[in-house]
Amino acid sequence: MESKASLPTSPIRWTVEPSSSLDLGAQVLPDGVRFGVYSRYARRVHVALFREDGTEPVAVLPLPSCHGHIFQGFIPKLGPGWLYGFYAEGNFDPRQGLRFNPRKFLLDPYARALQGTFRNPGGILSGHVPLAQDADLFPDHRPSHSFMPKCVITESHFDWGEEPPLRIPREQMRVYEVHVRGFTAHPSSGVAAPGTFLGLVEKIPYLKSLGVNTVELLPVHARYSEDLLVDKGLSNYWGYNSAGFFALEPSYGSRAHPGCEIDEFKLMVRELHRAGIEVILDVVYNHSPEGSELGPTLSFRGLDNRSYYALTGPEDAPLRLYRNPTGCGNMLDFGSPVVVRMVLDSLRYFVEEFHVDGFRFDLATILGRQQGGAFDSRAPFFAAVAQDPVLRPVKLIAEPWDLEAYAVGGFPEGWMEWNAHFRDITRRWVRGDDELLAALRDKLEGSPELYEAAGREAWSSVNFVTCHDGFTLRDWVTYDLKHNEANGEGNRDGSNENFSWNCGVEGESDDAKVESLRARQTRNLLLLAVLARGTPMWLGGDEFLRTQKGSNNAYCQDNPISWHDWSRVDTQAGFLRFFREALNWRSELDVLNVWASIPNREWGRCWQGWDTAGKPWEENRAPKARSAAFLFRMSSVEETLPSELNPGENGFLLYLLLNTGDEEKVFNLPVLPPPWRWHRVVDTSLASPEDISPVGGESALLIVDRYTVALRSSVLLRTVRTLSEAESPG
Repeated sequence: MESKASLPTSPIRWTVEPSSSLDLGAQVLPDGVRFGVYSRYARRVHVALFREDGTEPVAVLPLPSCHGHIFQGFIPKLGPGWLYGFYAEGNFDPRQGLRFNPRKFLLDPYARALQGTFRNPGGILSGHVPLAQDADLFPDHRPSHSFMPKCVITESHFDWGEEPPLRIPREQMRVYEVHVRGFTAHPSSGVAAPGTFLGLVEKIPYLKSLGVNTVELLPVHARYSEDLLVDKGLSNYWGYNSAGFFALEPSYGSRAHPGCEIDEFKLMVRELHRAGIEVILDVVYNHSPEGSELGPTLSFRGLDNRSYYALTGPEDAPLRLYRNPTGCGNMLDFGSPVVVRMVLDSLRYFVEEFHVDGFRFDLATILGRQQGGAFDSRAPFFAAVAQDPVLRPVKLIAEPWDLEAYAVGGFPEGWMEWNAHFRDITRRWVRGDDELLAALRDKLEGSPELYEAAGREAWSSVNFVTCHDGFTLRDWVTYDLKHNEANGEGNRDGSNENFSWNCGVEGESDDAKVESLRARQTRNLLLLAVLARGTPMWLGGDEFLRTQKGSNNAYCQDNPISWHDWSRVDTQAGFLRFFREALNWRSELDVLNVWASIPNREWGRCWQGWDTAGKPWEENRAPKARSAAFLFRMSSVEETLPSELNPGENGFLLYLLLNTGDEEKVFNLPVLPPPWRWHRVVDTSLASPEDISPVGGESALLIVDRYTVALRSSVLLRTVRTLSEAESPG
C-alpha cells in the first residue's frame, strides 16, 4: 500500500530545476546546489530546506529528474550553510521489504556534515506504529523532522600547506589505537579544546615522544546512540553506530559553526603528518543504526530498504526481517551495487579530501557477504578496492570476524588483519598456561600458519595484546573477572574469556609484592608484542597503565572510566619509560620484519626454540614447560645451529629467555666466539630504570655462560662485539 499521509507544507515558494548528473549528495556549484539521492523503489523524493535553527522546513521540493534510480534537482541561489534532508514516497509493504513513509525525515547518506542531535521520545523516529503487535507492519504518521539532526551543505577550502607524504612501509608501522574524545576529555589533559580534534593536536608532541608512527582513531563518523542507552543516561561512546559515512561526529569539533569539524579534522591530519605520524580511521560499514525491523527510520530504510540491506523472512514475508551477523539488528548488503559504490565513495572521500592513510574495517567479514551469504574474499567489494587507483595504495586493516564468520588469515593479499590468536596465546603464556611453546613461537614469527601458504608478509598480522574492546593492560593484571556493572546490564555484557590474572588480589591493592608482580607481568606482555614479527598495535593509555576499573566493555562510558587520566604519566613514569624504550628497540630491530625480503630465505623461520640447557629443541618435540628460550638470527630454516654461535659480520643475534613459572630458572647461554659477548637489553624482574636499557646502552654480562631468570620474568640479550685492546681508542 502507499501511505496517504501528507508532506510538511512549504511557507516559501522555491524553484527546483531538472538535472542530469549522476552525482550523489549535495554538490555546491557557482550558482546553486545540486542534489542527488539513490532510490530504486521510491515513486518520488523531496528535498527539505531548513535555515540555521533547523526547526521547520522553509521549503519541501520534489526532485524533478530521475536517471539510473538517482533522483536529482538543482536549486539556484542556494549555497553553503543551509540545512537539508529528504522525504521519500512509495509503497509501504514491509513483507516485501518496502518501508516508505513520507512523514519521516531522512538523512542524506552522502551528507558531509550534520547539525543537531537525535531524540526519539515515544519511538517517534520509527517508521511504524510503536508498541503494537506486528508494529512494523503499520506506518506511523507522526512527523520526525523536529527530532532529527539536519544535513549541512558544506564547502571547504583548507590550506594544506607543507604536508609531507609519509607512505610509511607496512613493516615499519607502530600503531597506537586511541579514541578522539577519550584522549583529552579528562580535566588532567590540560588542553584548551578537550575531547576534540583540536585537543588531539595539542598532544601530538606526546605521541611523537612515544615512538609510535601511526594513530588508529576509533570511529569519527557521526554517530547515533541507541534509545536504551539514552534512557539510562549513557551513549554510544565508542561510535560503532555510524549515522552517516561522510559526516564527521560534530561533537569532535569546536562547534564554532556548523561543519567546522571538517577543517579541524584536516588540521589534525596535517599536523600529525608533519610529526611523521600516519592516520588510520576505524570505519563501520557493516551495519547502520536503524537496527531491526522495529528500529528507527533515519536514512537508508526510508530511502530504499531493499537496496541497502540484506533482508530475510518467512515464506509469506520473505523480505520483512534483516540478516544480522553483526549483532546490531541489520547488515548492509555488499552484493548491492549502491552499497559498494557508497562505501567506495566514502573511502575515496577521506583519502582525497582528508588525506588519511588507511582504514580499519569493523566486522570486516561483512564486506565479503552478498545478500547476507557466506564470507567470500573474492566478493565484489574486495575486487573493486584492489583495482581502485586511490584506494589500492592505502593501508587496509580488517577486523576479520563477525558473529557467524571467523576469517583470520582469509583476507585478500595486501590486507592486514587484527590477529586475535596473537592476543590470546601471548596472554595465556604470560599468565602461566602450559603447552603453548609451539604456538608462542608461531606468534613470534608473525603467524606463518595463517599467512605463509598464501604468500602474505608478516606485516599482514596486526599483533595486539589489548585494544578498545576488552581489558586495558593494567586491568588485565588486576582483575580475574569483568566489572561492567556501570553499563546497566547486570554485568552480562562483555566477554567472559579474558585470559587475565589478578596476581592474587581482585582489584587495586596496597600489597607491594602484588603490585611488583603486576608491573612485571605488564612488561612481560609488552615485550612479546614488541619482539614479534608483524605489525604491533597498542591501546592508547596502556603506556601509563590506564585503568577502566575492571570494565572490559566500556563502549557506553563517556566519563572518567574511559578517559585518559594524564596524572598517571607521573605516577607510572617507570612503566612509561619502559614503553618508550621498548618502542625504540622495535625501531632498532626492524630486521625482525624485513626478513621476508631477503633473497633465498625461508619466509617464516627465524626464532629457534632452545631449552634451559642451551640446546635447540625440534619443532615437533617442543617442551611443555613454562620456561624456554628463543634465538633470533639471520639464517634459513634448514641451517643447523651449532653449540657455538657465530654472529657473522653484522653481529646480530637476539636471545629471549622466558620464565612464566613460580621459581627462578637458570638458563645456559649459547657460547659466542671472541670478540662477541652477550649484553642485557631487558630484564623485566628489575625495577626501573634497570628493567630496560636504552638503545646502545646495553650492559655486558659478567657471567658469560648462564643467566638466572627470576620467576615470571623475561630477559632479552643481544650480541655486541667488544673491542680488543688494540682497537680501543687511545
